[in-house]
Amino acid sequence: MDLEKHPKKPAAPVAPGAIRASDADRDRVADILRDALAEGRLDADEHSERVDAVYRAKTVGDLEPLVGDLPAGAGGAPRPAAGPEPRAAYGYGQEGAGAPADTLVAVFSSNVRKGRWRIGPRTNAFSLFGNIEVDLTEALFAQRETVINATSVFGNVEVRVPENISLRGNGTGIFGNFEVRTLEGPDPDAPVVIVNGLAVFGNVEAKPKRGKVIADLRDRLRKRLG
Repeated sequence: MDLEKHPKKPAAPVAPGAIRASDADRDRVADILRDALAEGRLDADEHSERVDAVYRAKTVGDLEPLVGDLPAGAGGAPRPAAGPEPRAAYGYGQEGAGAPADTLVAVFSSNVRKGRWRIGPRTNAFSLFGNIEVDLTEALFAQRETVINATSVFGNVEVRVPENISLRGNGTGIFGNFEVRTLEGPDPDAPVVIVNGLAVFGNVEAKPKRGKVIADLRDRLRKRLG
């Protein structure tokens, strides 16, 4: 019996392409694809197929072929994110921190999220000849900042928010309409919803819903639990 102690072999380094993809990695690739669609480098069908593959990708290597033939992705696989971005503490819980982005897809169909539901930090909405409705008027916000990335190709994406939150937006309409009615919540700690979008022969719209405020839901819950 050999009783000599042998030093453990160092673990082999992980190849860059084998690194697990983060939500930030997927979001960066989705942004590249959105720009390629806007520039005419991809048609609607190609864009739809690649976006679907983006959110099924497990590793950084899985993402590389999706943008390898595009200028922004010609340098190789997307670099993995250094780490989670710092989140400001505003008295909200951390439920959902680090969770994968929610994905809403409507292809020749409709997809509706409404009522009392918990909205995550990021939601990706893609409509191709379809309709997506995201109603946040009774949603539960576990974080202060919520980002919705909306892409509409010959379709429609509508976002409705309470009147007493902050709503901001950044997007483009190409033979389509991108409209965000920005507002600033009266409470500095109110949730912030950011809508980023691209509308190609379609519509992306975000605005407050008259008469709906977060306090309404909180009051009802307080009475129910009291």
